Amino acid sequence: MTSTFSYLPPCNAAVSSSSLRHYLKPKVPALSSPSTVPFRSKTAINCSSPAHADASVPTDFCFLKKREFVFSAALPFLILLESVEVFRAEAAELDRSEDERIREEVRKVVTKGRAPGLLRLVFHDAGTFEMNDNSGGMNGSIIHELNRPENKGLKKSVKILEEAKSKLDLIRPVSWADLIAVAGAEAVSICGGPIIAVELGRLDFGKPDPEGKLPEESLDAVGLKQIFSKKGFATRELVALSGAHTIGGKGFGSPVVFDNAYFKILLEKPWSSKGGMSSMIGLPSDRALADDDECLRWIKEYANNQNVFFEDFQNAYIKLVNSGAKWKS
Repeated sequence: MTSTFSYLPPCNAAVSSSSLRHYLKPKVPALSSPSTVPFRSKTAINCSSPAHADASVPTDFCFLKKREFVFSAALPFLILLESVEVFRAEAAELDRSEDERIREEVRKVVTKGRAPGLLRLVFHDAGTFEMNDNSGGMNGSIIHELNRPENKGLKKSVKILEEAKSKLDLIRPVSWADLIAVAGAEAVSICGGPIIAVELGRLDFGKPDPEGKLPEESLDAVGLKQIFSKKGFATRELVALSGAHTIGGKGFGSPVVFDNAYFKILLEKPWSSKGGMSSMIGLPSDRALADDDECLRWIKEYANNQNVFFEDFQNAYIKLVNSGAKWKS
């Protein structure tokens, strides 16, 4: 059975409180007279003026009352939303300040003389990444791999970073993966290379990565391209990352200046001449790049345009230190 209310006068009609109660009094129709008024589950809104006044009630009064009710109901949600946004802004600001603190402490221990070792530390931690099983990568596992032959000499670089880590951990723990990634970027910058913005938030793996994942120094260009392809890097990125050997005393210009001298010397092939110190320049894998047509294209590009090399190295470095990384949620 459908219930109905007796006819309610227009909102602009002059009514008294007693007459209004009469109009609002529900009536139940007879069973033989079905109602033509749709059922409403809520009582009609009282649009009358105060009981002591017998003035007309504007039509807009109902609308305003409804708006007041809707706004009052939504207000707690608006306050909550604003609080969440404020919290997010404060959290982001805290993260930025913590990130900058990490970089400041790293800068205190990075010098030009230490730069090559710190950059090598990055390559040996991140270089274990394999795409096929998503293993290895930038996860701080190098800390547990320092006794391997391929990592000889890296204990010194880890010792340097321990000084920064001990101070940072007193305030907020920082992962080795983040610390090494930042140290490598600062090493490039302090030697005159591009400024690299490294995202932070990596987690440490806590145990060694599998052995035999790093590219060997004796590989030819074909072997290097195959290895780097398994790690997700194209030939262009392989050549750009190899440009890191421009520092470190391998004979490619100044050992503490990050520039494109590496590529210029690869084009000259000084090791081809007989005798002298030229035979000591670079690793076999460096020399192999200059004998590969695909690699030679990018060697020439970077030798002629240092800015292109800097941009490509920056992008490849970020990709390297993100490879295989596990991130804080």
